[in-house]
Amino acid sequence: MNEFQLSAPADFGPDEPSTNFRATGPQFPPTHHLADQPAVAPARDVDTFVQEFLEELNFGQGVPLDRSTINHQYLALASTVRSYLMADWLDTAARRRAHPAKMVGYLSAEYLLGRQLGNALLNSDLEGIVEEAMRQLGIDLAAVRAQEVEPGLGNGGLGRLAACFVDSLATMDVSCIGYGIRYEYGIFRQTFVEGRQVEVPDTWLALGAPWEFRNPERAVQVDFGGSVESYADDQGRLRRRWRPDWNVLAVPYNYMVPGYHNGVANTLRLWSAEATRAFDLQIFNHGDYAEAVRAQTFAENISKVLYPEDSTPQGKELRLQQQYFFVAASIGDYLHGTLPVDFDLARLPEQIIFQLNDTHPVIGIPELMRLLIDVHGMEWDRAWAITSRCFAYTCHTLLPEALEVWPVSLVERLLPRHMEIIFEINDRFLHTVRERFPGDEDRVRRMSIIAEDGDRGVRMAHLATVAAVRVNGVAELHSQLLRDKVLVDFAQLWPEKFTNVTNGVTPRRFLVSANPPLTSLINDAIGEGWITDLERLRELEPYAEDPVFRERFREAKRANKDHLNTTLLAAGTAELPPDHMLDVMVKRLHEYKRQMLKLLHIVSTYEAVLSGRVPVDQVTPRTCLFGAKAAPGYATAKETIYLINRVASVINADPKLEGRLFVAFPPNYNVTLAQRLIPAADLSEQISLAGKEASGTGNMKLALNGALTIGTDDGANVEIRKLVGDDNFFLFGMREPEVAELQAHGYHPGEVYGSNPVLKAAVDLIASGHFGDREASQALMGDLVGNDRFMALADFQAYVDAQAQVDAKFADTDAWTRSAILNVARSGYFSSDRSMRDYIDRIWGAQVH
Repeated sequence: MNEFQLSAPADFGPDEPSTNFRATGPQFPPTHHLADQPAVAPARDVDTFVQEFLEELNFGQGVPLDRSTINHQYLALASTVRSYLMADWLDTAARRRAHPAKMVGYLSAEYLLGRQLGNALLNSDLEGIVEEAMRQLGIDLAAVRAQEVEPGLGNGGLGRLAACFVDSLATMDVSCIGYGIRYEYGIFRQTFVEGRQVEVPDTWLALGAPWEFRNPERAVQVDFGGSVESYADDQGRLRRRWRPDWNVLAVPYNYMVPGYHNGVANTLRLWSAEATRAFDLQIFNHGDYAEAVRAQTFAENISKVLYPEDSTPQGKELRLQQQYFFVAASIGDYLHGTLPVDFDLARLPEQIIFQLNDTHPVIGIPELMRLLIDVHGMEWDRAWAITSRCFAYTCHTLLPEALEVWPVSLVERLLPRHMEIIFEINDRFLHTVRERFPGDEDRVRRMSIIAEDGDRGVRMAHLATVAAVRVNGVAELHSQLLRDKVLVDFAQLWPEKFTNVTNGVTPRRFLVSANPPLTSLINDAIGEGWITDLERLRELEPYAEDPVFRERFREAKRANKDHLNTTLLAAGTAELPPDHMLDVMVKRLHEYKRQMLKLLHIVSTYEAVLSGRVPVDQVTPRTCLFGAKAAPGYATAKETIYLINRVASVINADPKLEGRLFVAFPPNYNVTLAQRLIPAADLSEQISLAGKEASGTGNMKLALNGALTIGTDDGANVEIRKLVGDDNFFLFGMREPEVAELQAHGYHPGEVYGSNPVLKAAVDLIASGHFGDREASQALMGDLVGNDRFMALADFQAYVDAQAQVDAKFADTDAWTRSAILNVARSGYFSSDRSMRDYIDRIWGAQVH
């Protein structure tokens, strides 16, 4: 057994051969070395870097400089920078083996990483050296950086949050490994065809993936299907044994996660599915070529696409396969590939806490129970005592439909032993409920992990809450509503389990890297200490009263708008008008986020000019920019995108507006575009129906970059408003109790539509076909007036009134700039570093090295 595996249970650097009991592939003999030796880091000077880059270009990419393409140069540069990070990676692993500490295993179905090169240059403090090296070689560094395709491993806030968290944990020097899936095609690349969203594969791996390390020796076999049988073990005890029907290999790909200027590099391990027997030569030789590779195709489907469309039984099954695939590989990797072979598993909670990032990894709970009972021979009570201290659960939603419920029949077919374990967990749990609340069978039914109404289902949020040592929401209001409404029965049973950790964002990517003009301005004013201590931005408050600083702040905003325009033009999007307020709404397209409310305001402004109610010279010059993807099966969301694009085509071409109103919807909004758009924004639209948004992190990024927020009292908006002050935030709309009261008494959107002339005129203009496709417009407006599930019409007038306040404040340039500076100065709380400290203190009990 090699020294790495016999050392402390930590896994931070390049892997040695696994002793995983289910691993396949070649098994290597033990290796022995006297001690961990410090990694030999390349010299940090321009001449050395130039030499190493050229060697990588010549011998790694196989081309001389004068024959190299931009992609050759990008791959060579990435590989050269990676070698500097690898020295940190090796040193981090050696140091943590010598001084072990409790580890965080972050389990997330998404990691929306963004481009890696810029982040690596920033965190490793190589920016100056690389810029000069590329200049000496006559290479356009900006063009090389633009060549990178960001990994398509996430959809929205959930995945970006996970990426921010692992960045912060590395910067804080906390032992952490992130686990997820290496999706071959990611979510999808969004295109527009005649205004409609069309999904195409995101081929992010096509031109190379220089930031990953494939490690097939550490592959884990993951089983599915089959049956469960009883048998007597060697001590005569009756046991249960899973006999699976089929399996796949989970092959790990490791990414380094560098900390900021601290020589630390943690690991992100992403699993790719491969067939255990990928190719049948005998079948191939008989001429059935498709059948010869059928197993390979079937296995690889598991890691093809993030969130396969699940309106079909096959889609549902594939989603569950994905979820079990990555958690089984991750937990097996830790237990049987990282821990010493003689480790006392009773001490497992002292060594690891698995953080469940939403319900996607919750199937890991019965998986750990299965391993402890069936593989390691434990009795139930001992296994449960360990399992119930190894998991913590973050709930990211308040929407019932987002709390996953898997059909019992599907789980029984795909994971029969796990279904047995879930039944047993539920039986024992309900016994506790009945003891605590005797005679309250309604409560028992509400709290059961198994939903018995209609088709039986496994309530994954309930399973997570029963097993987790802590359950947290992601904003103060969200956590309160979890306790008071969504999981109220559980909070009454176990009030001590529930806590709050408000989300945060990494300032390294979303201010330092994304916004160099503002970063330079802040550094000149208060120094650089704020980059790892974001609360120090409070030192900027006095500068809000400094006219010279305010002008420099406006100059930075103008530079960012120019940069955004350059990016959009290069992507084929229309040029944005200069000197407009940039009003942005960038987030996943969902009815509860209420892009329709924003669109109704745009149309009402346009209709007011058309009808002559408002002179065009009284319209504040404004560009409204949307960025959003709709889930492929979400028809209403896709119809909303179609309508936004049609409205944009008409408004942008109408000379009656004299260029005062412009609507843009660049396709395929992602982290790369966010880093251009967020620093340029003036107004941040955070207008979800109160009580529906868990937190929101886009609102934090925009405030941190000096955009003022127009928003409801929902999610993290509540905390943003408290921190930045009412004078620097445009609040509108119903509060959550008012929403609940209106729903209880009966909401009638048709009455609101009929009683508000401005609203009625906007809806009627859309329904008339003025923006094209009358049939589609009438259907969408008919559903809005008839149903309006998220009460856009109820909040319309309050929203319009708040937008009038926006216009008035924007007309006072100094007042607007003062408020923008104060938004930056008071947003330090929303650092993901602070979020991680909260998790450490309230949930994990991990240690900062």
